[in-house]
Amino acid sequence: MKKSFAVLGLGRFGQSVVQTLASAHQDVLAVDVKEEPVNAMMDIATQTLIADTRDEDVLRGLNIDTFDYVIIGIGNNMEASILTTMLAKELGAKKVIAKAETSDHGRVLKRVGADQVTFPERDMGHGIVRKLLSNHILNFIDLSDEYTLAEVVITDPNFVNQDLVALNLRQRFDLTVIAIQHDGKINISPQPSAVVQLHDVLTVVGPIKSVESLDESLKK
Repeated sequence: MKKSFAVLGLGRFGQSVVQTLASAHQDVLAVDVKEEPVNAMMDIATQTLIADTRDEDVLRGLNIDTFDYVIIGIGNNMEASILTTMLAKELGAKKVIAKAETSDHGRVLKRVGADQVTFPERDMGHGIVRKLLSNHILNFIDLSDEYTLAEVVITDPNFVNQDLVALNLRQRFDLTVIAIQHDGKINISPQPSAVVQLHDVLTVVGPIKSVESLDESLKK
């Protein structure tokens, strides 16, 4: 389903978000106070604009309340990040996701109305370390301080040629399987009867500690 996104602030994080959303054929408005990053997104985003999002009239003119998501990627100017977040919520933005540079920055963003705060550099660092320390985890996406979404490759013979009922990952590890990738094809919301085969990649959701326990239980 196509959704609408406003990305305010086009640093590395903001541009990456725009490119990813555009590749998924979503409607994206890309905004920055500087001309150069806006020009870089001109042929990628649905619409681009050079504007200062600290200006309430600018955000009102964008009809910021009509977007499904407002993503604030301003990082190097904490004042602009906080003010843009506050104004977006005051003008009725449905869901605001704001990038934070520090924990203190993140706390302030939450207090002024951000529905979700993301720490791209910190999360990337955590993800790299986890991948280095794990044997079967391909990717992590932290959903909170306690829960994560992870891709786990199955190489342990004890987990192969069994269906999800038999593996019983929910009872054993408190993990829910939301997808199975086999030979490049993805089965979304697999049935309990879905059989796991060698080198399948399971996408699971659950506590971070549970994913780590699953990784440790799988044979190298």
